[in-house]
Amino acid sequence: MGFDFHVGVPGMSVRVSTRGVRVAVGSRVARIGGSDEGAPAPPPRPSSPPPRPAAPARAARPARPGTSTRRTPPARDAAPSAEELDRARRRAERAEQEAQRDAAIVELQQLRQRMTRVHLRTFPPSRPPVVAGPPMLGPEWARAEAEAFHLRGVGMFARAERAAGRERAERDAPVYLADQRARLRTAHERLTAEADQWWRALTGNDEETVCEAVNAAFSDNPAAGCAVGVDGSVMSVVMRQPDLDSLPAQAPGLTPAGRPTLRDLNKRERTEWWLTVMGSNVIATLKEGFATAPGITAVNLAVLTRMPETRRLGVVAYGHWTRRSVESTAWQGADDALRFLDIGEDVLCSVRKTATGNVSSTVKPLNTRRLPGLRSLLDHAEDDPDSGGSTLANLNIGLHDGTAYGDPEPPSDPYWIMPFAQWLEGIAASPTAATVVIARETAVTLVPGQNLTLPEEAWQGLLITFGFAGADADLTLFLTDGDGRVSGDEDFVFYNQPSAAGGAARLLGRHPEGRGTVESASIHLAALPEQVRRIAVAVNMNVESGLDCGALTHAALRMECGTGAAWEFRPPSDPDVRAMVVAELYRHSRNGRPAWKLRAIGQGWADGLDGLARAHGVDVR
Repeated sequence: MGFDFHVGVPGMSVRVSTRGVRVAVGSRVARIGGSDEGAPAPPPRPSSPPPRPAAPARAARPARPGTSTRRTPPARDAAPSAEELDRARRRAERAEQEAQRDAAIVELQQLRQRMTRVHLRTFPPSRPPVVAGPPMLGPEWARAEAEAFHLRGVGMFARAERAAGRERAERDAPVYLADQRARLRTAHERLTAEADQWWRALTGNDEETVCEAVNAAFSDNPAAGCAVGVDGSVMSVVMRQPDLDSLPAQAPGLTPAGRPTLRDLNKRERTEWWLTVMGSNVIATLKEGFATAPGITAVNLAVLTRMPETRRLGVVAYGHWTRRSVESTAWQGADDALRFLDIGEDVLCSVRKTATGNVSSTVKPLNTRRLPGLRSLLDHAEDDPDSGGSTLANLNIGLHDGTAYGDPEPPSDPYWIMPFAQWLEGIAASPTAATVVIARETAVTLVPGQNLTLPEEAWQGLLITFGFAGADADLTLFLTDGDGRVSGDEDFVFYNQPSAAGGAARLLGRHPEGRGTVESASIHLAALPEQVRRIAVAVNMNVESGLDCGALTHAALRMECGTGAAWEFRPPSDPDVRAMVVAELYRHSRNGRPAWKLRAIGQGWADGLDGLARAHGVDVR
């Protein structure tokens, strides 16, 4: 063999799962005559005959009904016979069986297409992370914050006290503004430095950084994959192929008369289908690995599956594939998936096509004695998710620190604004993303349609997190006027435009949490322009997945402020929509004073992000 399979992360737990995954009758004239005797001589004949007297009127005949050629059934005096009922029952059963067969045929066709075309996906290459700048704080905002504090509790008619309060606000506001700007600038510089350091580590093939990034990218693949080591510019990957027994035993076919039917697959046909699925998953894993890790030039990949006869894990394919061989190949159809056997180096597979185009009908494990890394991995791992020990059942979870992802600290807003009162009290340590850990309180659970008034502390910084699993979704914000429409496309915050209103509303990114994903955003309500009257907090399904909101599991939207007060809403799992407004923030007046309110909504659009954006006034081309 021409490569070494490198497992370089110490104390790792390696896990893999088996996901996969229409005739008039004219009037008669009577002749009236008589005897000529005694009759007077007829008068001389006039030059033109006199008019004939009109015939007496005859009674109209009733209209005859039209003639029909339809056979008139005899009148039935008795119920249907037992034979007739039996024939009707058999016809109904046959129609139901044909409908079920047609539905099964369509489902099998879609399943096969979905399983054998994974490698046709495109994966965007990793780019250097861009850190959005902090919110743009202005003198008006600082003056309003200072006045709100100094005039709190002062009566409207206490003119002297109010004048003194405004003077103190004028004195404090510039200092408060300068301090907050400096702190935000420092936070931005730190975040930028951290992003640059991460990018250098990724492109420099730092093992921990590469494995963590690649495993996060692999987490939604139909065949679980995991990077287990990096040696130079070569990455070692293990992929868990779904078992052969997980494939359907039937396929669409035709009867001798040419009618659609379901036929049983023989062992050779089923193995060929499984081999095509494996090739498609291998190519997709290689493509996504190269796209995620720019510094990786080659991948050593091993495919694990459970053997049909022994039900034990074994290696059924391994090889060495270069970036150039994968990226220079045109992937156009499902049949191209089998080219993974030809474009790699030192490729071995327990199932291969012969010169006649047939494949072997059995699947047996390959000998891994010449690959000690794989041998060790198989010897110390199980395929039982409930074993409690080292397991391959959840390989896609990740191996960055040798353990599965736990429940990390809640993300904090790196651009958190210190409230004026706290600043005035002389808090020495300004909170930053590295030092602030929000004390989580039990969240107030909202139901659809419920609204509440947010405390003033939430105006200084509101952290929004959307947790989900089961499918890929994106968090989106719309900064709108009172009618719910944006003033321009720049008020649309989404993955291609992660910041708006000078940074007062921004997306903070996403991270894995447990078996799901959390995406977060921050909104500084006090720094929003006055024309922004509403903020729609929405989610939309990944447009490339073709899935709907019914595919989301454990979806929950949480909002919390610096004091720890929190609110949570679990939107409905609606299979009829692909995008929805989960909640809304809007300006309100309470006892003559401005306020912000929160409303839980959970309503959506079937046409996804495009429909959601158009409904809020975004010009979607």
